[in-house]
Amino acid sequence: MLLRRLFHLAWPVLIGQFASMGMMVSDTMQVARYATGDLAAVAVGSGIYISVVMALVGILSALSPTVAHLYGAKRNDEIGPQFQQGLWLALFLAVPGTLILLFPDPLLALSRLAAPVEAKARAYLHMLAFAVPPVMLYRAVFFFNQAIGRPRPMMVIALLGTAIHVPLSYVLIHGIGPFAELGALGCGISNLVVALFGCCAGALWLSAGAAYRPYRLFSRWHGPRRAALGALLRLGAPMGFSTFVEITSFTLIALFVARLGAEVVAGHRVISNLHALMFMMPLSLATATLVLVGHAAGAQDWLRARATARVGIAVAGALALLFGVTVWLARGAIVAAYSPDPAVQSVALGLIGYSAVFLFFDATHTLASFSLRGFKVSFAPMFIHVASFWGVGLAGGWWLAFEGIGTWLAPMGAAGFWLMALIATVLALTLVGALLARVTREHIEEARAAALAPA
Repeated sequence: MLLRRLFHLAWPVLIGQFASMGMMVSDTMQVARYATGDLAAVAVGSGIYISVVMALVGILSALSPTVAHLYGAKRNDEIGPQFQQGLWLALFLAVPGTLILLFPDPLLALSRLAAPVEAKARAYLHMLAFAVPPVMLYRAVFFFNQAIGRPRPMMVIALLGTAIHVPLSYVLIHGIGPFAELGALGCGISNLVVALFGCCAGALWLSAGAAYRPYRLFSRWHGPRRAALGALLRLGAPMGFSTFVEITSFTLIALFVARLGAEVVAGHRVISNLHALMFMMPLSLATATLVLVGHAAGAQDWLRARATARVGIAVAGALALLFGVTVWLARGAIVAAYSPDPAVQSVALGLIGYSAVFLFFDATHTLASFSLRGFKVSFAPMFIHVASFWGVGLAGGWWLAFEGIGTWLAPMGAAGFWLMALIATVLALTLVGALLARVTREHIEEARAAALAPA
């Protein structure tokens, strides 16, 4: 029963995420065949964009466990006002995100790109800056649907968005018909179009859907409320910072290895893109697990919450092992499908083994982290992620990549970052898993004590 409910929620999320990732894969493959310099620009630019937007989305994701708890407790009258506060928070968060992408000089300075590549990356980021507000509003709709157990509408919107993006980006990159040949900038324009489509489609779906009428999402409109926004921020800020730390522990690699040449950063981009594609499976399971843990926690059914977390972690780990082995066995064909450049292929083949092993620990750690979010625990995991992914992964990776270890180990290049990211994730899994076990044990013991206490 529990496993069936988990997959019932996870599979639409997985398809929707694969559709969204399909946009990134399409960009990588199309631009790789257009020009290596444009691929490097997209790699660096998308790394910055993803770091900024996903950090803000991480804060906004507090809407999901908040609504899930209300749904599990059957407090439906409070769900609509809470969703409205989520929309306000999305708009407020979009402001700094837009400004950072419009003025990316401090971040681009880290990459030391060649002037032509930096100009392409800057133009790409300027276009994506205007996509931030619709993306944030779309995410608010996504988190709401996720929390009430209705992920299928967002799956449909994601599939339609990808169907629009793939041909449109091809036309804009290569200059088909009356359109100018724009290269990397064409990807940015197409992503903006899809962001606007997703925002409008989500709003129309909520307005027209009969299933949403009991929540009165757009009636009795409330302005920003300090208490509600403060509660979302207290829960979401650590979640957003954790997301930022995890993402930048990879996206900053693209900036750092850019100094090693366009072929190295492009090869890293291929493997990070492939890893992100495989990661959609555990991420969809984690999303479903968060919702089900939140429903159980809202109903104060702590045994069900613990069982849900355990099942999610076990399933994600098993599937991650299967994916990792499959990718390793087919590594040559996979890398060749991404790029025809022999130099890029050589770099990618040197990194793919790290990704195959890393996926198992990344998957199980993510399930444990999202389970804690279902319990509304986000502050302690933030410190674990900072110490693990920045302290061990990024700092240690930089040292191995560019300095090595004396006479024992020569500088490893991009492989040094991947090795230390693997070690950092094992550490994070150990600490987050221990925290999850303690949180669930404490809730169960408190519930048992309350049940035994005299009336």
